[in-house]
Amino acid sequence: MGSKDLKISIITINYNNSAGLKETIQSVLNQDYLNIEYIVIDGDSTDGSKEVISDYKDQIHYWVTEPDKGIYNAMNKGIRAATGDYLLFLNSGDFLIDTQVIKGAVALGMTEDLVSGNMIFHERNENWCPPDVLTFKTFYEGTIPHPTTFIKRSLFDLVGLYNESYRVVSDWEFFILATCKFNCTYQHIDHYISRFLCDGLSSDPINMERILTERSKVLSTHFPLFLADYKDYAAMSVEMKKINYFIKCRRFVKRLFKSKKK
Repeated sequence: MGSKDLKISIITINYNNSAGLKETIQSVLNQDYLNIEYIVIDGDSTDGSKEVISDYKDQIHYWVTEPDKGIYNAMNKGIRAATGDYLLFLNSGDFLIDTQVIKGAVALGMTEDLVSGNMIFHERNENWCPPDVLTFKTFYEGTIPHPTTFIKRSLFDLVGLYNESYRVVSDWEFFILATCKFNCTYQHIDHYISRFLCDGLSSDPINMERILTERSKVLSTHFPLFLADYKDYAAMSVEMKKINYFIKCRRFVKRLFKSKKK
């Protein structure tokens, strides 16, 4: 199969965000790349989102509007419906950078299990470029951007669907399991994919305690032995940074005194 033949399933989940949903839908339908399967999962919205879906229903390959049990339950519905080679999650309010995004990403050669591109935080106009190499540290300290990461459909058969018992970290759990437990392959493409609207659960500071609690539970469940060693490593890294900072300060002071003597 050549790159141009890749089928990309884009999944949008929505609940009561009709304005954002319309913008997201338009950004997908305006793509120049032809082999896109578009899926919209709505949680029985009451704000006009159903009417937005109805306006575009002839161009959406699969859609449903019904009550769900949360974000990851909705995403799992989309995964089950998807038939593409790669899946990309673009929630309502997020949108693709321009009409060439998918064509450009595929042209760069998508071959690995996870293919992650760059993202822009819409409100702050800040960029997020994922690393070229993933390690346990990547996920212990952060993650890779969900709205710009193409996930091989077959990876969900290997790792499993998103864990619906968590409210905000199940995509992060999926990524850390895929890379650190199932040894999936990864590539970073230096290509901007989407603008991310910072209004979701994971972006709200009020949910930070929940995020840390859920992440801790994931790490304790899947990596209990490694976690103890990594905490020691992290603590040593902090101390080494302090030592390096002290050495740099000391060298600066020495150079300063030398210049004064001259």
